Amino acid sequence: MTRSALFLNQDWQATVDRLGGAEALEASAREAGAMVRKRKIKSAVDLLRLVLAYCLGEAGLRSTATWATTVDLADVSNVAVLKRLRGSGEWLGILVSRILSDGVPPAARGRLIRLVDATVVPKASLHSRKSGQLWRLHAAFDLPHERFSDFELTDQSGGERIDRIKVVAGEIRIGDRGYMQPDRIGHVLEAGGEIIVRAAWNGAHWLEKDGEAQPLDLIGELRKAAAVGRLDMAIKVARNESEPLTLRLVAIKKPRKACAAARRKARKDAKRHGNTISRKTLAACDWVILVTSLDAQTFSTDDILDLYRLRWRIELGFKRLKSLVALRAPPGTDERSARPWLLAHILMILLLEPLTDELEDSPRWALAA
Repeated sequence: MTRSALFLNQDWQATVDRLGGAEALEASAREAGAMVRKRKIKSAVDLLRLVLAYCLGEAGLRSTATWATTVDLADVSNVAVLKRLRGSGEWLGILVSRILSDGVPPAARGRLIRLVDATVVPKASLHSRKSGQLWRLHAAFDLPHERFSDFELTDQSGGERIDRIKVVAGEIRIGDRGYMQPDRIGHVLEAGGEIIVRAAWNGAHWLEKDGEAQPLDLIGELRKAAAVGRLDMAIKVARNESEPLTLRLVAIKKPRKACAAARRKARKDAKRHGNTISRKTLAACDWVILVTSLDAQTFSTDDILDLYRLRWRIELGFKRLKSLVALRAPPGTDERSARPWLLAHILMILLLEPLTDELEDSPRWALAA
């Protein structure tokens, strides 16, 4: 029996208690419109068990309906199970949100550290798989409590955005290269957040901090810092929507083996796309380049590097989501079914997380690069 199945049987009462008890579930189900009339399904607790059994189990709609009848949970048809699933999306979202809001953790220096990332789950139909259609799950992962704190589901057209998730004033938001979006970074800063984002050497319009915003020769600066192996300087980054952002650029040179591996990968990628790799790209392969809004007086170069090293935690979090509750493609391509399906898995990982203790040492830069 899977760990999820155990949670639905032996530990079911503990699950109900963790969600506030039967009365709280009843109230939230009515609030969300998931429970309107008690006919075939007598309570919100029974409805939740039915929905989770379908989403987390390996049986289809018909088998789930048969199981529900066999265990005297509810005498429902497979069509009724699907209808209940589609009507439970908002309710599951409320349950997820309430678990997430149990407490916002303070992080290093009394600040919330929020790691943002996204993972994809393929849509289930044959046509969707052939055409590359995906569900993209955007998430924020908060430290030090190692908990997902926010989720948003889109299709493949919903790209990664550093300002997608609401900003908590004072938070430090950390993202990889996909989040180097100057205009959206500006939105995070205006909402009271701070950022640390990895950047490609050609991933932004770099400007000198002083003067009339002259272009900055980033590769030249990296070459000058090669002997020291690190760079920490004030810069500006051009925006489309407004004046340039005043930020701080922090870079560290990778270990020799990581440099060689990065150069090999860059050459391979260029060859695959029929391009000739530039000397500047090869030079940048030797560096991890970060931009941050955190001030140098409070956060040292090493502080910035150590904070960014934490970003791998969200990758571990997604691995937990996919392994502990076997997250897989929702059946069909209808968002009315896909959203509650994925929310059911998210709800279960949030219930399971306190039972896990998978803390590991941060990877070396050679591996993180």
